[in-house]
Amino acid sequence: MHAPTTRRGRLLAATIAALAGATALALASPVVADATPAPAPAAHTKPALDPTQFRGVNWADPRDNYANGPVVLSGLSTSDDHRTVHRTSERILRGFRKDLGANTVRMPVNPYSVGTAWWNSYKGAIDAARHAGFRVVLGYWEGDGTSKDGKVDDPAAWTTMWDTLTRTYAHDRGVYFEPMNEPFGYTADQWIQVATDWVDRYTARGIPRDRVFVSGVGYNDHVDAVCAAPALAGTYVSQHYYGFWGTHDPAGWAADFESRLGDQACSARTVLDEFGVPMTTGIDYRGSATTGDADSDNSVAFLQTVSTTVRERHLGAVYWPGLRTDDTYSLTSIQGSGKHLSLAVTNDSGVALLHWAWGEGRRAPFSVG
Repeated sequence: MHAPTTRRGRLLAATIAALAGATALALASPVVADATPAPAPAAHTKPALDPTQFRGVNWADPRDNYANGPVVLSGLSTSDDHRTVHRTSERILRGFRKDLGANTVRMPVNPYSVGTAWWNSYKGAIDAARHAGFRVVLGYWEGDGTSKDGKVDDPAAWTTMWDTLTRTYAHDRGVYFEPMNEPFGYTADQWIQVATDWVDRYTARGIPRDRVFVSGVGYNDHVDAVCAAPALAGTYVSQHYYGFWGTHDPAGWAADFESRLGDQACSARTVLDEFGVPMTTGIDYRGSATTGDADSDNSVAFLQTVSTTVRERHLGAVYWPGLRTDDTYSLTSIQGSGKHLSLAVTNDSGVALLHWAWGEGRRAPFSVG
């Protein structure tokens, strides 16, 4: 987030009659002896993707994940060992599931957090999420200050980090990899090349394409160029969208959001893995967007429109943030500590609209039209 304080192809092998089997073999083979060789999409075969399986939230560092040091998720401390991180994470993740209904958590990574002493502890959060059955999306954030230019800070350190992460979780189908969050420093062509190089490197090492999230261009704000890149076929694409990006009525938000999403084939790959509005300020997202309070009405129009579009387009949805200390957008806050730590929901109406985006229920939790 750049905030002011978001399947599987199965091969079915069948035994059939000899003549039909010979025909099927000829059709399936990438090279046919007496015919023109088949074009090379075999190298970029698209698995069957299902973005709707990702129903989740971001768990963030209070610094917004941009850090010139280890990322430390809200509720954790660099003084925590692996066991403490794991236990604390269990309690927070229990809240994400029980209070929000989430099955996916997106977490930040950076080179300062991987391959250092903190990595042994930080893995406790990822391990706890996987033990609880959560899908985990690991996304790279660049540093803050002068380092925050929308480009990979240190390509060598970035590669070493991803070597470690992909090796550690290569065989865990529930862990997904997002090469970079909001690559706004690159042109579309430059970013597609960076992403292509990443995909080529790690698919060659056994990471399936359907476990990769390729960010949209800019602030993840458009995904059509990424969807159109043949070299990135078979990957998920990640979209971001925020209410503070503009001021619109519901029709205006709908038109703006649709303009960023690409066609339906692109939607079939798209996870909105950051989107958000204020949750701690008392706004009723089940209410009207015409109360006369401009800021509140804009946020209501945004969330009602986006949740409906996500539902209709069958996108994945991962809210920003499920938990981030002192963030007005946060859907939960921490209560208590240690063995008594739990989460409290900050806005029930926000949760209701998140569930609507996830495809739950038959009637919208707000008046339509």
